[in-house]
Amino acid sequence: MPPQPGGGDRAGAQTPHGPAQDAGDTGYSKDLKARHINMIAIGGAIGTGLFLGAGGRLASAGPALAIAYAVCGLFAFFVVKALGEMVLHRPSSGSFVSYSREFLGEKGAYVAGWMYFLNWSTTGIADITAIALYTHYWSFFTDIPQWVLALIALAVVLAINMISVKIFGELEFWFAVIKVAALVVFMGIGIVLLATQHEVGGSTPGLSQITDHGGIFPSGLMPVVIVMQGVVFAYSCVELVGVTAGETAEPHKVVPKAVNAIMWRVGFFYVGSVLLLALLLPWDQFTDGESPFVTVLSKLGVPGAGDVMNLVVLTAAMSSLNSGLYSTGRILRSMAMSGSAPKFTARMNRSQVPYGGILLTSAVCVVGVGLNYVVPGKAFEIVLNIAALGIISTWCTIMLCHWVFVRRAKAGLIERPSFRLPFSPVTEWVTIAFLVGVVVLMWKDPDVGRRTVMLVPVIAAALVAGWFGVRGRVRAAAAERDTN
Repeated sequence: MPPQPGGGDRAGAQTPHGPAQDAGDTGYSKDLKARHINMIAIGGAIGTGLFLGAGGRLASAGPALAIAYAVCGLFAFFVVKALGEMVLHRPSSGSFVSYSREFLGEKGAYVAGWMYFLNWSTTGIADITAIALYTHYWSFFTDIPQWVLALIALAVVLAINMISVKIFGELEFWFAVIKVAALVVFMGIGIVLLATQHEVGGSTPGLSQITDHGGIFPSGLMPVVIVMQGVVFAYSCVELVGVTAGETAEPHKVVPKAVNAIMWRVGFFYVGSVLLLALLLPWDQFTDGESPFVTVLSKLGVPGAGDVMNLVVLTAAMSSLNSGLYSTGRILRSMAMSGSAPKFTARMNRSQVPYGGILLTSAVCVVGVGLNYVVPGKAFEIVLNIAALGIISTWCTIMLCHWVFVRRAKAGLIERPSFRLPFSPVTEWVTIAFLVGVVVLMWKDPDVGRRTVMLVPVIAAALVAGWFGVRGRVRAAAAERDTN
């Protein structure tokens, strides 16, 4: 039998009796219900990247942004489908970090975990920045510095996240309900405006908003290519389904339904809403820093319409921040149990919440508060690009793990579930090639994108240095597992 990738000491490695459980999965409650998981899956695909980021991207890429969302959405579906298959193999709160440990070894788990932490800690900064920007929409808060509002938002969500997973699930359920309901209502209003040809901001909705303002690619193809990293970021919460699977009683029933529903949600909510926005207003009337939905409703002149939508998108940002603290807490605990994260991140409180990892992520978000103080105008775009590196790395890791997973299944070492990623291994390698291509294309953006790519060697050096710092603890933890 040929040697399999990922050899060496692994927590959760395959045993003759089936996949061993990750030590980091112990101690959790199973309080997340099917409705929680389903709505978290929906909410994960609807967040700050759509509600705030789409405004600036429409202003730069034009109506072709809908195509970018469709393309990235397809690859996001491939990623979550691959993750869902591994969840059915072995549900774990450590999710892809635990699978990296099983299929790629401890070094793979170490890189996957810390890159995910980079993703969510910087996403948290983007979220608190978005919350501050949304709050500034109301004149009552205009005089309050952006960094103060960001700090308040972080404190509130941190307190909520520390209570219990059941409270987290309920909050995410209702956050998702609000986001979905708001988008459905907005799209309903937009369709009525199109059907009645009601003027929006002095112009008539319809195809003329596209054809009379430069067509689908008003600024050419390159701006669409440049915004790809931001579009990938917009889907960055879809992998949360894998993390939540470790705290639900029936993952084998819940996860396949949640994963399969993501595809049509992407088409309906992302592609549909962006296309509708482009039909309602010329692309150059949308601006960076303001939700495109707020822009449309404000131009309708309906009293309070913009205020209501702004409140909804504020909720979306709070939801994203809440999810980030939740997921990194679980991921860091899985890593800490294997020695690759600080010991305190393995600690849980009486409510079975891994508070150590949550506090560490929050500490990085405090740095984001400082970023809001120093460069309030650029804070969102800066951290968005850095977060894109984290999520691209995470998605590549998931696809690589799945490739090894399938190879082991073909070798007869494990059994694949009936819920499968189609066209493996072609799907994995095409997805990885696309994601690597997004990083390469970031270089075409001379402002933020190129500087972000320049951070890749710095991040790589930090990961190498960190590994030499933790490898002793990792080996000791592996030896203790083997002894037990």
